Formats: sequence, structure tokens, C-alpha cells
Amino acid sequence: MIFQERPSTPPIVKNLIIANCVALLATTLLPFGDAIIERFALFNAAGPLFHSYQVFTYMFLHGGVSHLFFNMFALWMFGRTLEYELGSQRFFTYYMVCGVGAALIQLGVSYAEYVHLAESAGMYAATRLLAIPTVGASGAVFGLLLAFGVLHPNNRIMLIFPPVVLKAKWFVLIYGLLELLFGVSGYQAGVAHFAHLGGMLFGFMLIMYWRKKGRIGGPYV
Repeated sequence: MIFQERPSTPPIVKNLIIANCVALLATTLLPFGDAIIERFALFNAAGPLFHSYQVFTYMFLHGGVSHLFFNMFALWMFGRTLEYELGSQRFFTYYMVCGVGAALIQLGVSYAEYVHLAESAGMYAATRLLAIPTVGASGAVFGLLLAFGVLHPNNRIMLIFPPVVLKAKWFVLIYGLLELLFGVSGYQAGVAHFAHLGGMLFGFMLIMYWRKKGRIGGPYV
């Protein structure tokens, strides 16, 4: 991927990466790792496992090393530029708003799925949905992708697969459309596609609000 060179990893990006890595180690190595997931992952709002604070905590948990790696790699690649430009405090606010926004969308979608399944297949089938956790920083990371595309629309991004170069604005648009298609079609059922879209949506709204208030500039070259 092609970005402006930055001298070091800024503090919020670095600390977020550390926190996510520590959380994965805790859930993987500690004997009560499953209890951490049960308490702090995001669960369906219709079930007894749901707690309101999970809209914050779920984004620091991951389902495995590969899940963590790709999210943290994207956070590092896009987050460095955004934190330098927005400032650490505003960047952290943006990251958390995107993550919480993704959780709210996921809660709405999962609750609707629960109600639909209860009506069509019965409560026994629907109850199984209540024990499925949502974890990961993907919603917040998709918000970062959106911010980079809005603030750096003409910067080039080189994809690993397929190996093509796209302007950031087209990359974000294509990725968003794919997430919408996958979410509506049910493709990759274990992936929270609507949460990803929620992160992008809340990120876009926050950027537009900040621009209206004159708190951020851009687009940047």
C-alpha cells in the first residue's frame, strides 16, 4: 500500500495494538479465557449474555491470530496517517465512535434476525443465536478505511490480492459495496458485514460533522 511516510507509530495506534494483542493472549492462554469472551464479547440484545458495556469491550477481542493480525495491520497502515492529521485525542474519539457505531448496527441486525427466526422456525432455533458472540476491531478499522478514503481520495492503495493499484476513494467504495452485497446475500455467514458498514457509516457522519464545525480540513493530497 502506498502512503505518506511517517517517522514512527503514534501513541494511540501503538497502544490500541498493544491492548488488542494483550487481550488475545489473555483469552487464549488464561484458564478463564472463555469467561472473558462470555463477559466482554458482544451478544444479541435479546439474550441474557448481553450487557451494555459490550459495545465498547467487544472491539478489543479477536477470534484468533489471523483475525487480530489483519485488523492490527490495517490499524497500523491507515491509523498512523490519520492520527498525525487528526491529533491523538480526536483520532481516539473517531476510532471509538466507529467501533460503537458498528456494534449498534450489529445489535439491530442480530435482533432482527432473532425475531425473524423465532417467527419462522420457532424459539428453539432462535435461541441458538443468543449465544453467538461478535468480536473484533473490524468495525472501527472500516471506519479508518472510510476516513482515509474521504481525506485522501486520490492516494493510491496497492492491494495484495488481487495485485492492483486503486485510488483510495474507489477502494473504499468497492469495499463498502462488497460488504453490503455479502451482508444482504448472507455470504460468509460468520462475518459481521453489517457491523463493518456501521463503522463506515458512523465514521462518515462524524467526519461530516467535524467538517461542518470546521474542526478538520481535507481532502489532503
